[in-house]
Amino acid sequence: MVDVIIVGGGLAGLVAAREAALRGRQVVVLDQEGRQSLGGQAFWSLGGLFMVDTPEQRRMGVKDSAELAYADWMGSAQFERPEDENPRRVAEAYLEFASGEMRSWLREIGMRWFPVVGWAERGGALAHGHGNSVPRFHITWGTGPGVVAPFERDVRQLSGDGKIDLQFRRKVTELIVENGVVKGVRGAILADDAAERGRSTSRDIVGDFELRAESVVLTTGGIGGDHEMVRRYWPEDRLGTAPKRMVAGVPDYVDGQMQRQAEAVGAAVINGDRMWHYTEGLANWDPIWPNHGIRVLPGPSSMWFDALGDRMEAPYLPGFDSLGTLKRILSTGHAHSWFILTQKIIEKEFALSGSEQNPDLSSGKFIEVLKGRLLSKGAPAPVEAFKRHGEDFVVADELDTLVAGMNAVTPEVPVSLDKIRFQIAARDGQIDNPFSKDAQVTAIRGARAFLGDRLIRTAKPHRILDPANGPLIAVRLNILTRKSLGGLHTDIAGQVLKPDGSAFEGLFAAGEVAGFGGGGYHGYNALEGTFLGGCIFSGRAVGRAV
Repeated sequence: MVDVIIVGGGLAGLVAAREAALRGRQVVVLDQEGRQSLGGQAFWSLGGLFMVDTPEQRRMGVKDSAELAYADWMGSAQFERPEDENPRRVAEAYLEFASGEMRSWLREIGMRWFPVVGWAERGGALAHGHGNSVPRFHITWGTGPGVVAPFERDVRQLSGDGKIDLQFRRKVTELIVENGVVKGVRGAILADDAAERGRSTSRDIVGDFELRAESVVLTTGGIGGDHEMVRRYWPEDRLGTAPKRMVAGVPDYVDGQMQRQAEAVGAAVINGDRMWHYTEGLANWDPIWPNHGIRVLPGPSSMWFDALGDRMEAPYLPGFDSLGTLKRILSTGHAHSWFILTQKIIEKEFALSGSEQNPDLSSGKFIEVLKGRLLSKGAPAPVEAFKRHGEDFVVADELDTLVAGMNAVTPEVPVSLDKIRFQIAARDGQIDNPFSKDAQVTAIRGARAFLGDRLIRTAKPHRILDPANGPLIAVRLNILTRKSLGGLHTDIAGQVLKPDGSAFEGLFAAGEVAGFGGGGYHGYNALEGTFLGGCIFSGRAVGRAV
């Protein structure tokens, strides 16, 4: 018998374990993967954190405030269901944290941030609607591993001190419930597997186990690795028909199994139809997990065309409105779309999400960033590798050759050369004047007014069809599964609730399995940097409650 069992060794689980152990609680952490996978999905992330009114923002000339962040969050979340009471309360508490002690607390335990703040998910519609009014995406030095590192360090130290028991290759298959109270877990001991982090591992069973505790905490992530489960929850009334083909932004062990188990014994799941998938997914030419997809983090200049060859209109521009763009793409009856850009654009604006795709930032060394992004010729090396090897890329000197290549990639949905040429030429005609009626050209100029975008994220406006800016590049974009915005219904302390709203004694949840807190603190839309931030915040809350 121990005080706390935490199921899941990802970021939320590490934070919860650290906080509980520092309070003197005896903690066991169980994870079905091996020791090499500690940190879970967070390890693969770019390491972005949503924080408000920080020194990094102020140094970049960004004026932010708790009031503005609150308005942006609520305009994006659009809470309107009776069950949104707890998600809203968690969102409000997170905003207070993000504009208050979050940065100083994380800095105290060793975290640092890249000095240029990113402007993600800009919205692009009305001031009271979705989107970040100002840049708030703080990239951690070391990217995802840099976010995980201080918590992993402390958990390993506490493990060495006998306060946390780390048990790997433990697959929980049952929550023990007695008289309506969760008392522990049962499961299978899996055979050791030294597979590289993220790769599929053996499910061979070599034994079983049972553990009992005062509290069981679920921190087992979402459903993005199980595409059939994603399709079951897919909100067709809001987003359109679920895609037949998607690439996976998370490893296959992110399958929602503990959410299903908790629901089966009486826990409430809310907002399951709220989810966050990206429209800029690439099939990874060098995959780690099955159907491995990588997200393009685009600057504002690539021209975006749907599968039928029609240019995407505002606000469905690169980096503005993820779910709105997802719905717009699926309205064609197809699940892919196209970027058309130039070499000058890809060199300045293309970034790939993930720690492994950003070795300079992951190194935590400023000189590596300078060499990789400002001093070297061409696009960053991982981007150039995708351009050379990726099945979604077409490169050509002439537009007719480019379009022929696009149609070879998607012969079932060919696009018209004349139609593409007309739309690009019309856009090019808006470039030479400082004024424009083209919303995307206006957005490019607006982006360059922010120093961070001007320095490293936005190319100088130029004509796409001018050979001096070439070669031309087309990129097929796929839907990429990523995050669950709903999940187990919890209160602000992470206590799991039953469908009638009463507490499910003995059971807690944090991170993505709980919709990052409350059962969905994002509401309908995310502002980015709020996934890692939500894992940290909800894990901390649970660790201080159990």
